Amino acid sequence: MPVECECADLITLCLFVQVTLSVVLMVSAASAQYDGQFFQPVDCDDIYRHDNSSSSGVYAIYPGGPTTPVHVYCDMDTDGGRWTVFQRRLDGNENFFRPWKQYKAGFGQAAGEYWLGLDSIFLLTMRKKNELRVDMEDWDGAKAFALYDSFSVSTEQSGYQLHVGSFTGGDAGDSLANHNNMKFTAYDKDQDRWDKNCAQSFLGAFWYNGCHTANPNGMYAPHGAITHENVHVIWQTWKGWNYSLKTIALKMRSVAKCSCTY
Repeated sequence: MPVECECADLITLCLFVQVTLSVVLMVSAASAQYDGQFFQPVDCDDIYRHDNSSSSGVYAIYPGGPTTPVHVYCDMDTDGGRWTVFQRRLDGNENFFRPWKQYKAGFGQAAGEYWLGLDSIFLLTMRKKNELRVDMEDWDGAKAFALYDSFSVSTEQSGYQLHVGSFTGGDAGDSLANHNNMKFTAYDKDQDRWDKNCAQSFLGAFWYNGCHTANPNGMYAPHGAITHENVHVIWQTWKGWNYSLKTIALKMRSVAKCSCTY
């Protein structure tokens, strides 16, 4: 009899330990989410608001949900930081004359030159209201920027149509007014307003009209190295039609006053 009681006591004790461990693990897991182990930011704004000591660099974000992370460069320094960079040209190491499928999905490396992808850009602008900044540099080291108070991209069914708000400042001037409300065109998918394909003719891919005053995805080369007109990386209101820029980056930032969780 005492043996049976002892066994029963041991069984009860084991069950108690198991239940206790389960509760501890659940509490620990919940705490870890708040501590950042399972933090899944939608954009660089979320990253900064989670930790305002975050420095500029490459981070994983989750605009499409927890199973589809994408890597972006977060600019945490310019004008208060929180910028999610979705296009960047630095040195010509990446080929930007690419087909529709690759502009849809994205290409390149976030640590260098890259295009985030139209799907991800759409999701980012669907989740939050964003502003747009374009930073650029010439071959003499001069820098300029253009700022717009809103930026969004529509669905693939609508051609990933571009919507930019008012130009609010910057010494680069407004080269996107002519591109507003345009659909995205690549060399194998013509959605521009020209009777030819702007992407084919000007060696890029963009929200072309008929055709462009900005060509950030055009051919990369030092200024003066390309004899063909208007095919290079252009921001017409800053350097004119035929100046090939050294760097350019398109970036968005949430204009919400508080961070959002999904």
